[in-house]
Order: sequence, then structure tokens, then C-alpha cells
Amino acid sequence: MNAADLNTKFAIDGRVCVVEGPGGLPMIDITTDKAQARISLYAGQVLSFKPTGQSTDLMFLSDTAYYAPGKAIKGGAPICWPWFGPDPEGKGRPGHGFVRNRPWNLLATEELSDGRIQVHVGLHDTQETRAIWDQAFELELCVTISETLDVALITRNTGTTAFALSQALHTYLAVGDIAKAQVIGLDGTTYIDKMDGGVEKVQHGPVKIDGETDRIYTGVSGMLQVEDAALSRCITITPRGSASAVVWNPWAATAASMGDLGDDDYKIMLCVESTNAGPDIIDVAAGGEHSLGVTYALSQL
Repeated sequence: MNAADLNTKFAIDGRVCVVEGPGGLPMIDITTDKAQARISLYAGQVLSFKPTGQSTDLMFLSDTAYYAPGKAIKGGAPICWPWFGPDPEGKGRPGHGFVRNRPWNLLATEELSDGRIQVHVGLHDTQETRAIWDQAFELELCVTISETLDVALITRNTGTTAFALSQALHTYLAVGDIAKAQVIGLDGTTYIDKMDGGVEKVQHGPVKIDGETDRIYTGVSGMLQVEDAALSRCITITPRGSASAVVWNPWAATAASMGDLGDDDYKIMLCVESTNAGPDIIDVAAGGEHSLGVTYALSQL
């Protein structure tokens, strides 16, 4: 469906509108009394969330992001599924799976009695996805907009055999200055340092970024906070259905090598990802489901 057809079926007057976004991709714009948000129907990806009164978006979105079929959008909350990182079977399939660079379907929109807006998008297996990953599935993203942003990624196994998956909500958070930002809540946690050959290390104190960083923290199920001194704000991240988290920043050289990321963008972004990654693998029984969720809240320091 094009944007006009989707509006006929799913628009909510003054609250939800489908527009033609960059590259002609359909975008869902949400407005409530408490916040504004944008979801790309391509990739099923939240691109923006800004509570009323906030001058800076919760999320970082690259000014040079690609908006084209087959390309991932750099920023917001890309979905890595049904694997996180390289192809786990070494078959040459794309890193981070195959759902972050294909169209999703708009399933439903709803204004709840308390003024929250919910948007449901999803996709399911096709002959094309079966050629990549031979499993029957339904995947749904439920996004709830209020003074907080809640995202739930629900995997349903519609086949007759169990399957295993790893996954991530690969969220790019906007920060005022990476040198003045830190992640609280991981002290004492073991992490896999992908910048050091996968060696396991233990975090001591807050996570501070002073170089290229790519870490899978294991045994993580509690709340995390990003303290952003430059913007005088705190981002609280409350995950569900996961036991791992990823912290990533490309730093200068890698950022400069990416065509869809500005050379200095590493200074104003930090990925803190709610994941099932590393040893945190999820088994979904035939007929079963798993939900990976996260709630983001903004407050002032």
C-alpha cells in the first residue's frame, strides 16, 4: 500500500499519519500530548522519539543515512534478527539478519484510553526469507508512545520445529558529547570485548567511551542509565526478555569509513542495545513465542 491507502485504513486524526519519507519510504508519524515519534515502515524501525519540551531527540539519526531498498537505515532503533552479528552458520548471509532492510506491514494503530498511542508492524516468512533462513515465523513490533517510549519485538514460531535466535534492538542514542557521557548499571558485569579478539573482561565502574568500543555484556537484566552531562539529561533503559546488552561506538576511523555516517558523528551518538547476544541465545518452541522489550525514559540530571 502507498501512504494514502495506509492513511485511509490506519490514520488517527491528529495522532497518527502515514507520510512519504526520504527515498519515498513510508513513515508513520505519531503525535501525543506527551511526545512525538516516527517509525519507518521499511525495516520496522523507530527513527525518532522526542518528549514534549525536549530540544534533542532521544535517538540519533545520521544525516547521511541511506533510505533505499536493500540498505539499512543508520540510526534510530534498527532490528537485528534472527541473528545478531555475523552469520552464525558461516553461509555468507548478511550480518545482523535480514529484517532491517526490507519492507514491513502496518498491522494496527490504536489510541488507548489514557492517551497513549500504539502502533503494530510486522512481517512473516515468505519464499524469499525461507531461502535465507528456513523457518516459519511471525515477527511483530509493538511501539507504545507516551512520555516514555516502549518497544516490544515479539517472535512467534509458526512452524513444527523449534528454532534458536539471537537478536537486538540496536538503538542509537543521541548524546551531547561522547566524552561527557557514561553508562551506569554495568559495574562488575562480565563483557566480551570484540575489539580485543573476544576476550572476556569485567567492567569496573561506569562505562566511559574513549575509543572504538564493541562489547557484549552478559548476565544483564536490570535497568541501565546513560548519563549525558553535555545535555544535562539521563536516559533510563529498562529491558525485558533479555540477559545481555551491547555497548557500541565506532569512534573516528570507523565512522570516517562509513558512507552513511558523518566523520564526527561518533561524538554525538552511543549505541546501548537490548539484546539476546553472545551466550544469551533464545530457543523458541514450535507454536511458542518470545518477546524482547525495552522502555526508554528521559529525565534531567
